[in-house]
Amino acid sequence: MKKTTAYDLRPSYTFLEKLKDNNHKEWFSEHKEEYRSALEQVTLFAQALLEDMRMHDHIETGSGKKSLHRIYRDIRFSKDKTPYKSNWAGSFKRATSLLRGGYYYHLQKGNTFIAGGFFGPSAKDLRHLRDHIDQDDTLIRQVLESSEFKNYFGQLEGEAVKTAPKGFSREHPTIDLLRRKQYILRHSFTDKEANSRDFHQKMAQGFSKMRPFFDVMSELLTTDLNGVPLNV
Repeated sequence: MKKTTAYDLRPSYTFLEKLKDNNHKEWFSEHKEEYRSALEQVTLFAQALLEDMRMHDHIETGSGKKSLHRIYRDIRFSKDKTPYKSNWAGSFKRATSLLRGGYYYHLQKGNTFIAGGFFGPSAKDLRHLRDHIDQDDTLIRQVLESSEFKNYFGQLEGEAVKTAPKGFSREHPTIDLLRRKQYILRHSFTDKEANSRDFHQKMAQGFSKMRPFFDVMSELLTTDLNGVPLNV
């Protein structure tokens, strides 16, 4: 087994706290070396996390570094013109079209969490999921109502239509699932957990708890209503 290079996220959190109070290009330019040092620790963490995740899932993302999101904000269409994010974040893509769902991690003092699931399913995929759930919601209910799921994630999060999607009654027995436009799981970590030396392991374990949900959703998205595999 490959030995994980040690990391220390504390300076990375400290840098973000300073950046939050000095969110402008002049300060960032003057503290570019501090930023690079902080980014190096986050990159080491991301690589350790990726290596652990590959022990329980097939990940397409090539490296921890490639998983990281840029710290620069896209301010073109935003009223908030501060140029930098106040968090570190990244995401991992699962390999092949048969493995659906995505992983996201967010590092920020007082607001460190993981999220995963289906953030922006296409209209076609959303309709396909709804047709499956309309026909039989047994498998997905088994996952969502398990004690392990509830204890760790609570309940599904994400956007939903206000009443009922087109073609379905608002009185449908599974309207709580049919209304959804997003199917998102989330779990938060304390600052103490986020500063621990084995935090990548804790986070990878959290991501692994998403697998039962991902497996059910992947099956629904890649089979027709008779359970026959689709050409995806």
